[in-house]
Formats: sequence, structure tokens, C-alpha cells
Amino acid sequence: MTGVGVVSCLGGTVDSYWSGLLGADSTPAPVADPLANMDNRLLYGIDGFPEPMTPSVAGRPGRTSTFALAAARAAMSDAGFEGAGPIEAGVSVGTGVGDVSLFESVPAGAAVPTGVDAFPFKVSSVLAAELGLTGPVTSVSTACSASGYSVSLAADMIRDGEADVVLTGGADGYTRVGVACFNRMGALDPVRCRPFDASRQGTVFGEGAAILVLESEAHARRRGHTRAYATVEGAGWSCDAHHPTAPDGRAVQIVRAMRDALDEAGIDPDEIGCVIPHGTGTPLNDVVESRALETVLGPARQTVPIYSLKALLGHTGGAAAGFALLTAALIVERGVVPPNIPLDRPDPDCALSLPAGAPLPARVEHALVNAYAFGGNNISVLLGRP
Repeated sequence: MTGVGVVSCLGGTVDSYWSGLLGADSTPAPVADPLANMDNRLLYGIDGFPEPMTPSVAGRPGRTSTFALAAARAAMSDAGFEGAGPIEAGVSVGTGVGDVSLFESVPAGAAVPTGVDAFPFKVSSVLAAELGLTGPVTSVSTACSASGYSVSLAADMIRDGEADVVLTGGADGYTRVGVACFNRMGALDPVRCRPFDASRQGTVFGEGAAILVLESEAHARRRGHTRAYATVEGAGWSCDAHHPTAPDGRAVQIVRAMRDALDEAGIDPDEIGCVIPHGTGTPLNDVVESRALETVLGPARQTVPIYSLKALLGHTGGAAAGFALLTAALIVERGVVPPNIPLDRPDPDCALSLPAGAPLPARVEHALVNAYAFGGNNISVLLGRP
């Protein structure tokens, strides 16, 4: 991982994002959408990003593509590709809703978008066209695990010789329909996103983009780029197909994904230095993941630091795993686990180590990231120190 870029409620640069993580203070606010006629309108939103009206490969970019493009430009610059012109790099980006905001803005007077705008794959095509990337381009839209799969696929592209460099990660923007659906399901917290807290009542959505540059070590050396945040060591995929929205309480396939990631990397559970869980704040999800971590980590579950990222960013949908992987890479590179937002009431059914109060200095050699989605689409990705 030779470059990173981020657009989030904590800031639009890696430095501001990291400062926000260390500050452990973030609060959602009602979304500024006059057509959001629903009980719970909380969002970890981003200001200062109007949707541009400039032409692109498939019409004007929507909110999600705008986030992705800003983060992608920063990531490419960070990796030393700024101003390089067209390069033979691939794209593998995950998103849950794509540019659906273009359609949701029509009742407010916006122009009617094209049919192509309805498809999530538009985000990847915008990045390839605007940045002049001529390698293979793919998209993943497995709901909330999408960007985890996209990063795993990017690593596979490199291992299989399809590309030396792949722009990857995830992006998602606010969607009125999405928030309305979760209102109807009763799955939104009226206060904030509170993963693993006994007071939690559901999730709260966030928005933004986390984009990474993955590159083969040989290619980075040939062009003289010496900085690497982390390496992608392994990934595990599984699907429990248990229910359209609820996780399988037995956690069999969630455990399988974690163990497969460890096996691919050749890493024992006691070598994990940090875990960024999926941890959405929904009552069942957090308990099931806690059980799975207990099974995989064993006694180490009481000491391995768990970093609950969604407590700060909210649930960023298809971008969630991308944010988690970018955060894990910063933890590995900087040797610090940011403090968690303190729990109001610890949940005895979620017996995990969630250090709070101050940053935790830790030489993390291996960091595990989990992401789960509706339909039982599970993925775990293991990052390591270069």
C-alpha cells in the first residue's frame, strides 16, 4: 500500500483524519435534506462537497463519485503518481449505492440523470477516465462489505499479473432511500453510533471515501518509491446465506473468513496486534462478532486492542471496509492505536478490549479488518508491516 487518500467527516486529508481519530470526538447531525421526512435523520455528513456539474465518462459525477475522485487524486499523489499522465493502473472500488444521489435530487429540481448513472460501477469508471488509468477496471457492490472485497480483488490482480498498480478502496454518499429503509426497519440509533455499548439501538450512517494505492513491491522499487504503509497479507471470503439482513447467530462463516485470512497469511491468532471490527452498533451484529472474535482469538481477546471505527465515522456503507483498511494501515505504519470513544455502558455479551482515554502506543505487526453485509457477505483482510 504505497498511497492513501481520504474524504471523511473528520477531514479531507490523511493528517486531519488521523488527528480526528486521535481526538476520539465525533457527533452526527440531522442531514440537511428538506425531503428527508423521517423520524431519524442523523448522519455523519461531510460539508463543502457540492455535486459538480462537469461532464464525465457517464454524465456528471454524483456525490459518491465526487468523494471517490477527491480521495483518489490524493492517494495517487501520495504514491508519487501525480502528474504522471495516463498510466497502466487498474481500478477496483467498492460502493453500496453509487451515484444514486443524482436520482434523489431530481424532485428538488436537478436534471434527470442517465440510465448509466443508476449503476454502482459508474464510480470506478469515473476514476479510470478522470485519472487516465488504462488497466483493468472492476466494481464491487456487496453492500457493507464491498470495499473489503474490492481491496482483496486488487491484491489478486497484482498477484495474477493483471496489473502492477491498482487504485482501490470504497466510497458512498448519503442516500435518502437508504436512511428511510433503516428507519422502517427500526435499525437506527437516535443518539449516535455506539458499537459494543449496552445502550446501542442501531447504526447511524456516514459518508465519504477511502482510497488506497496497491502496488507490487517490485514495481515500487523500479520507480524508486520507498514508502509503504502496509502489506496485504491475506483475505478470507465467506457467505452464510442465513437471512437477507440478519447475521447468523452461530457465526460459523464469520469465523471461517477470519481464519482463512490468517491461513493465507500464515499468521497465528496470537500474532494479531489490532482488530478493526465491523461493529455497526446494531444489537445482534455486535454480539455475533464478539463471539466470533472470542472463538478466533481465544484468551487474547481480552488483550488485543479492538478499535471501533464506526463510533467516529458512523456506518459508511460500501466504503466502511475501505476506511477500516486505511485506518489499519495508519496504525501499522505509525505504531499507535487511536483511543476508542468511551462506552456509556459496557455490554457483558461483548467482552472485548476497547482501550479509551488516550492513544495506545503499540508496534502492530499484523492488523485484522472485518466487514459483513446484508445477505451474509463476509470478508476479513489481514494487513502487515512492510
